[in-house]
Amino acid sequence: MAKKKSTKIETIKPVKQKVKEPAKGSKLALVVALLSRPEGATLEDVIAATGWQVHTVRSALSHALGKKRGYQIVSDKPKGEQRIYKIAQEA
Repeated sequence: MAKKKSTKIETIKPVKQKVKEPAKGSKLALVVALLSRPEGATLEDVIAATGWQVHTVRSALSHALGKKRGYQIVSDKPKGEQRIYKIAQEA
C-alpha cells in the first residue's frame, strides 16, 4: 500500500539573527561605523574610506554585513542626490 502524504503545512518562523560585530580595526568595522552615522554613507564614502571597488562595496553591504552578520541595511535615494545607505535602528 502507498503511504499517505502529509497535508500538514508547517509555518517557518523567522529566526532573529544576532548581529556579529566585525573585528576591530578591520575594513568591515570601518564600513559599519560609516553606516551607523545618522547621515549614513554613500558608495563613494565607503570607497574613499576602504579603497574598495564599487562591486566589492555592494557585496559587503548585501552579503558580508547583511546576510552573514545580520545587519539590516536600508537605503534612500533623495531626489537629485546619491543613494544613501544606513544600518537600520532596531525598534
